[in-house]
Amino acid sequence: MGTRTTGIAMILVPIAFNLIFFALGSAFDYPDILREPAGTILQRFDDGGAELVALWYAFAFTALLAAPLALLLYGIFAREQPRLALAAAIAGILSALVQALGLFRWAFLVPFLADSYTSADAAPAARESAVLVFEAAHRYLGVAVGEHLGYLFTASWTILLGALLIRSGRFNRWLGPLGLVPAAGILIGLLEPAGWDVAGAINAIGYVAWSVWLILLGVALIAASPRQASRAEHRNAGA
Repeated sequence: MGTRTTGIAMILVPIAFNLIFFALGSAFDYPDILREPAGTILQRFDDGGAELVALWYAFAFTALLAAPLALLLYGIFAREQPRLALAAAIAGILSALVQALGLFRWAFLVPFLADSYTSADAAPAARESAVLVFEAAHRYLGVAVGEHLGYLFTASWTILLGALLIRSGRFNRWLGPLGLVPAAGILIGLLEPAGWDVAGAINAIGYVAWSVWLILLGVALIAASPRQASRAEHRNAGA
């Protein structure tokens, strides 16, 4: 894949991710719904029907697309900075995997739990079990895997990409350091489970800023593509 193709992908993926995020906010009041009791969440989820399940699947899939993005970016920087590019690719792939693993529970596990909880003939014990499993999955797959590890690997990937951009010299000097801002906002989200409630809001802003930064990186890659082609033509002409 060329620099231009990578740049286009860097623009499209964060746009798709945020469009689906806002669609979930409209259809399911996400992420505020997560502060409601488990029974309320399961009832609201069941009310959303197949359309809501499809939204969650698409959301998880767009998170997973960070893995091919990481590989595409590795191809851009591997020749000039192989070790740093490899470290960034690994962080990006891990970021995609842990976040997708956390989000896919909404497409495969939560529909079953919501159906068990809202079924007209469900016994009280069955409803309690559905709530218990939902809480356990939310705390482990959601908070520990999707959020905690997701924040760590996403921020690490961003910082490593910033270092690649700074060392490369092919892009505007401000683009690399600018990535540290959303990376810091994402990392602050790690403090929310410790009781700092405002950390969640900062983290959300950090992810929006991160998406904008990825789009700017995509634009920079597209702009760099004609220059690379021009240099290649000059090399061929002088051969």
